[in-house]
Amino acid sequence: MTLNVELARHNMVEQQVRPWDVLDSRVLEALGSVPREDFVPAAHRALAFADTGLPLGHGEVMMKPVIEGRVLQAVVPVGTESVLEIGTGSGFLTACLARLAASVHSVEQHAGFADEARAKLLAAGVVNATVELAEAVGGFEPKQQYDVIVVTGAVAALPQRWREWVRPGGRLLAIVGESPAQRATLFTRDAGDQWTEAGLFETDLPYLSHAAPPLRFVL
Repeated sequence: MTLNVELARHNMVEQQVRPWDVLDSRVLEALGSVPREDFVPAAHRALAFADTGLPLGHGEVMMKPVIEGRVLQAVVPVGTESVLEIGTGSGFLTACLARLAASVHSVEQHAGFADEARAKLLAAGVVNATVELAEAVGGFEPKQQYDVIVVTGAVAALPQRWREWVRPGGRLLAIVGESPAQRATLFTRDAGDQWTEAGLFETDLPYLSHAAPPLRFVL
């Protein structure tokens, strides 16, 4: 690894992510330890540490580092917790979550993305994350509940059935609303079945399949 890459990684954490109020030391360590450049599409490797979203294909993007940092800090799993990630994408956030949690199960609808992410996770030495090929909005049915759910694409409205996948006391982070004014929202379940919602920050991400708002016809 060249000095320039390590300097770029350091600058990403210290000059982009930390100033955006990402102060959790475990999150910063994860972002600074997982080799982001190995998860970025080859055509955009030179922009691995840039403050920009990167196209992955199929109309999807790799989130900016600052968004990844805020998402991780919002849910920050501990070492005994299980995580479900909806939308594996590049696999970078999967790897970061795996450094923080006991286990990560990631769901990806594009076979190419899933295969590439599995290979990159293996190369990065991530042994507590699995990637399943499935469509999460309408098709995926988990075999368990999770302490944390992280959704990496936008939804116009949160699917009700996702709430059933969260263990009592757990939390779910999703990007909800209509582009270009979507909001990262943390849904927290209490020990029973009561929920609280907290809007965290605004962003704009592509919608998951079957999760976009309905088309409106204008005369």
